[in-house]
Order: sequence, then C-alpha cells, then structure tokens
Amino acid sequence: RAMYNVCLRMVRNEQDAEDLLQNSFIDVFSKLHTFRFQSSVGAWIKRITVNNCINHLKRNRLFFEELEERHAEVPAKAGQETDEPPPGLDVETVRKAVQYLPDGYRVVFTLYLFEGYDHKEIASILEITEATSKSQYSRARKKLRELLESNRLGMSGK
Repeated sequence: RAMYNVCLRMVRNEQDAEDLLQNSFIDVFSKLHTFRFQSSVGAWIKRITVNNCINHLKRNRLFFEELEERHAEVPAKAGQETDEPPPGLDVETVRKAVQYLPDGYRVVFTLYLFEGYDHKEIASILEITEATSKSQYSRARKKLRELLESNRLGMSGK
C-alpha cells in the first residue's frame, strides 16, 4: 500500500498509479540480482518506484519553471515559512490539497517532504538544477498555503 501511495502522490491518477506500481514490481523482480545491499530492500524498491513515476511524468511532459541561479531561492522570513500545516488542519486535508498543486511543484514537494530526498538528489533525479528544485519547493509551499487558506475560508463561509 505504501508504494501505491507513492505512485498516487506522484501521478494523481489511480489507474496510472496501479500500472506504475505493477511495472515497478516487475522491475524489482527482474533486477533483484543487481541489489547490492547498500540500502534496505524497501528503500531500493521505493527508488525504483519513484524512478518509474518520474519517467512516466517525463513522457507526459512534466514541466518545471526554470529560474536563474541568483533568483532561485526564495528566502523564508523568520517564523513565516515552515513545513508544518496551518493550525487546525489535519494531515489528510494537506495531502488532498497537495494533489491540486501544478505538476512540477507537486513532484518536488512530494519527493522532498514525503519521500525524504534532498534538493541535490531531486535535481539529479529530475534533471533540473538544485536551485530549480528549491524554488519549486518554495513555490509549492506558498501555493499550498493559499489552497489551504482558501479551502478554510470556503468552509467557514458556508
């Protein structure tokens, strides 16, 4: 179930997630002889799954907003930006809101926050610059806050 959730967070489509999961396990079994015991089996399976999802997204033209290095990092103001959701929101509400992020934002946000990759790893995996990864993550956080706030206002306005 965990690997299915990885796929679903990445591609936002249940049927694609199921197909990618199945393909990932086929890859796992066909590449089992290449496993080097340098990480846990679970981490190795997750890496194969994430790579399959990324390849799927690339085939479907996932785009990232490329930025010049000097403009890429959006510095957080003290106490303003955190990875914590605004008070009063549960994790499930945040996970649902993530699905409404633009593809580039969602993929970087998911890889960084949910899957635990750092920006250097994300840049390598997605073939983007580290600065682009950081800016996509920062913009994803800002957009997510806007989505959560508008959702909260919409709910309280009824």
